[in-house]
Amino acid sequence: VKPCSTKFTFRTQRKVPRLGVMLVGWGGNNGTTVTAAILANKMGLSWNTKTGIKHANYYGSFLQSSTACLGSGPNGDVYVPFRDLLPMVHPNDIVFDGWDISSLNMAQAMERAQVLDWQLQEQLRPHMEQMKPRPSIYIPEFIAANQEGRADHVIDGTKAEQVEKIRKDIHDFKMQSCVDKVIVLWTANTERFCDVTPGVNDTAENLLKAIEKGLEVSPSTLFAVASILEGCAYINGSPQNTFVPGAIELAIKHNVFIGGDDFKSGQTKIKSVLVDFLISAGLKTVSIVSYNHLGNNDGKNLSAPQQFRSKEISKSNVVDDMVESNPILYGPREKPDHCVVIKYVPYVGDSKRAMDEYTSEIMMGGTNTIVLHNTCEVWHS
Repeated sequence: VKPCSTKFTFRTQRKVPRLGVMLVGWGGNNGTTVTAAILANKMGLSWNTKTGIKHANYYGSFLQSSTACLGSGPNGDVYVPFRDLLPMVHPNDIVFDGWDISSLNMAQAMERAQVLDWQLQEQLRPHMEQMKPRPSIYIPEFIAANQEGRADHVIDGTKAEQVEKIRKDIHDFKMQSCVDKVIVLWTANTERFCDVTPGVNDTAENLLKAIEKGLEVSPSTLFAVASILEGCAYINGSPQNTFVPGAIELAIKHNVFIGGDDFKSGQTKIKSVLVDFLISAGLKTVSIVSYNHLGNNDGKNLSAPQQFRSKEISKSNVVDDMVESNPILYGPREKPDHCVVIKYVPYVGDSKRAMDEYTSEIMMGGTNTIVLHNTCEVWHS
């Protein structure tokens, strides 16, 4: 075990804990890109592109690149970086680890993802080559059959044995890295929805029994259970129903934070913001049509009907709270027509193209239609 060191921030003179983040699906587009981005920032890298020199930065990070208004002073409003409001771990100090069903090291996985500029990859390769994901849980019926070719790095045994292996991985990582806290983040592919069967995963006790008996429990829920039992917060970044009632009860019982039902960083985020604006402005949104095509492995996985259905539900649910907040515009159980289409187009790679049409009723029988086109890349995550 390495000797542990304590870090202090001179600004606050308060201890800043060392944070470890373990990513499920570490070798995917999101996992490789966030790891590479933090390494590039930590080392202050720059690289040439066809449009000029680029420098590592944290643009798009709410914590690192946004400001908050403290109030007004003699010279006007006073803004400070959001990260300075409270002591928090800087991304450069995060220690990464994780799991993946693919055996590629992180440099190879970064190259496979085809997200980062080549000159940047060349600078990062010696560092990324030293990182290799731990074997992960692979249950074929929960993800698309087209993912089988990647699954050469999996945990054998029963579901109970797999949970114990994940728990051991978390414990070993915490001890070896000397971090104060570990957070587990699911950034792997979207699973099909798990059946919430009475007596199987409806209570904490039944969920643990279902794992022992090898019944219907998804890989993401197995990771969640392992994290909860190890006292680690668990964040779900894909739109499956990871948090079955039994998992929620188990987290409450162990006083462990769990949260998330998708990253919602691209088209879905825009939809959340825009529908909130329209309904808050008194416009009755009556039709939302969303079309996407993308070519990364997420798109390949979503080309399977059951996995697409999980994403479709997530994209549709974002408008429900807004609709229910305005009984003036909407009657009981009334909702906008909502259609979501996702197509897999390998050539566009990680550059997802999203097109949306929002139609709202306005006063005196009129209508308002907004049409958007945006390109979402992995950096949005």
